[in-house]
Amino acid sequence: MPQTDRTASGARATQSVAAARAAFVARLVAAGILGQTLFFKFSGAPEAVFIFTTLGVEPWGRLALGVVELLTAIALLVPATRAAGALVAVGLMLGAIASHLGPLGIEVQGDGGTLFTLAVVTLLCAGFAAFVHRRELPLLGRMLG
Repeated sequence: MPQTDRTASGARATQSVAAARAAFVARLVAAGILGQTLFFKFSGAPEAVFIFTTLGVEPWGRLALGVVELLTAIALLVPATRAAGALVAVGLMLGAIASHLGPLGIEVQGDGGTLFTLAVVTLLCAGFAAFVHRRELPLLGRMLG
């Protein structure tokens, strides 16, 4: 069976395709989680009201964050804005995780830590996507290249 020579650029191209595919899946997961939580924020579900009351920003913080998360989920799915969307999602999830490590606690109203876990998964997915697409960031892309 003949062996094929792989050049460094060919290996990089394969790695780039694999990274792009993995980043696409990561962006879908992050956008899906962000989108799934919107119903609770916009409908005024008791869990969401409890969280934002505990944080001292109910109802405007809940609604404003819902709008930002909606825009972020959309940005993650649009090729022209995916890098910026991923970066915003990282910031949002760092805030969510900080809230869970602070006043909310890991477990919120007996959820077994589900919201905290979803925030961590979203952070990891968005962080990976932001890394893969870092060159697409308007001002930071050249520095992070």
